[in-house]
Amino acid sequence: MRLSFYSRVIHFLLGTTDNSEPSKLLNFRQLNLDVLSGLTVSLALVPEAIAFAFVAGVAPLVGLYAAFIVGLITAFFGGRPGMISGATGALAVVMVALVAQHGVQYLFATVVLMGILQLFAGAMRWGKFIRMVPHPVMLGFVNGLAIVIGLAQIEQFKIVDATGDKVWLSGNALILTLGLVVATMVLIWLTPRLTRLVPAPLVAIGVVTSVVLGFGLDVQRVGDLASLSGGLPSFAVPMVPITFDTLIIIFPYAFILASIGLIESLLTLNLVGEMTNQRGGASQECVAQGAANLVTGFFGGMGGCAMIGQSMINIKSGGRSRVSGITAALFLLCFILFTGPIIESIPIAALTGVMFMVVIGTFAWSSLKSLLIVPRADALVTIVVTFVTVIEDLAIAVIVGVIMSALVYAWNAAKGINASIRPSVRESGALVYDIKGPLFFGSIANFLELFDIKNDPEKIIIDFSESRIVDQSALQAIEDIAAKYNVAGKTVILRHISRDCHRLLSKSGQLIIDSDDDPDYGIAVDYRVKVGIFDTTH
Repeated sequence: MRLSFYSRVIHFLLGTTDNSEPSKLLNFRQLNLDVLSGLTVSLALVPEAIAFAFVAGVAPLVGLYAAFIVGLITAFFGGRPGMISGATGALAVVMVALVAQHGVQYLFATVVLMGILQLFAGAMRWGKFIRMVPHPVMLGFVNGLAIVIGLAQIEQFKIVDATGDKVWLSGNALILTLGLVVATMVLIWLTPRLTRLVPAPLVAIGVVTSVVLGFGLDVQRVGDLASLSGGLPSFAVPMVPITFDTLIIIFPYAFILASIGLIESLLTLNLVGEMTNQRGGASQECVAQGAANLVTGFFGGMGGCAMIGQSMINIKSGGRSRVSGITAALFLLCFILFTGPIIESIPIAALTGVMFMVVIGTFAWSSLKSLLIVPRADALVTIVVTFVTVIEDLAIAVIVGVIMSALVYAWNAAKGINASIRPSVRESGALVYDIKGPLFFGSIANFLELFDIKNDPEKIIIDFSESRIVDQSALQAIEDIAAKYNVAGKTVILRHISRDCHRLLSKSGQLIIDSDDDPDYGIAVDYRVKVGIFDTTH
């Protein structure tokens, strides 16, 4: 059934892929939840964007513009409806050195190049490689990021004194702030038990703000961080020399920012997908992130990526479609243009309470129990990724976790190769080695130890029907064992190897007869060294 333009727009905004009529898809209760979830997220975005702007050493509006532009573009075109993107701390800590040494204009140029690199990654469909991240790494990522978000909220219990230094709250101010934080958390826990028509975080923020304003409580508010009043972001080409020297300065930062941004975005995409039963969209998310950062760099923003904290607020508040992300970005723009003084009156304690509830909801508490059940190697990977995420950053933690998981897999697979030995029923006097398990760089030592060259008969058959030749190291191992038998004056016959291996292992002038039941797979290399005496007849 051909859908009208209006129908396609509705499907796009709701994130649906079937051919249902819009009248069957439009659920005004869900639409209401999406809009209110977007409002809740926008309120939580404000202090985050301002704080990350301070971390990067730029003006607050630079962070707010990034949150608006990145959030809007990725909400429209991202790979997962319901995800929220904006300025993030993982990127801000990388930017601070660049801004300190070269200034904010170099940051804008770096963000533009970062967007181009992410667009290239999306065009090459590299987003699919996120499937190589194992589950223990995902658990470590979630737990580590929850701890990082929680630690970031501790800063809200500090205040700038008369000398300009940050000092801890104390006395009545500390007690009052803690009370408001706890009250916010209790309201978020209690509201869903009374009604689900309004997102619980929005109710909590509204109630706590009303109490603070009604009783004139002296607590830190959003306006104490910075003024939200500003205009629309304007287009401007970054004021940097268009030279090779500039590229040398900005490329390392752009590459790191692009990598961290994509890793965090794609892991958040997987996490949101698990919660909403959605799949795919990784490469589309790469393109959306790249386009968002490319545009942000030309409009005075610090760039950004997916935000797991705000995404969790959105999903847990009921946001499921693109409408929630779009409204969050538009509400944030309205705060900047029209309602700055109102938003500035919201107590920081209310937003801190919201983020603490995000931490509680994000941390995979079940993983603590599973650490005692799962294989020790997987438990170690989860712990290491969590630790590295906290003390370093997400990109390094994920890379470390993937490498550890790969080494564990290679070690286990290497121990899995073995052989059963039997007399051949077709070749009189021949001995058959039935190889089981993958033959690759990690298993070749065990493979070579399977053979008894000195005591074996004149003809040896090596059958790979239950094995697989994986890489160049495997080919070299086969050559080595064949060469040893050849020196001993004995013949080796290979059976059930792929045609790819026929081509790579055949000796010049040796007759190769393909068998009907030979497997059909390709190995990971194009290895053309000619060796030994081989036959694949049965």
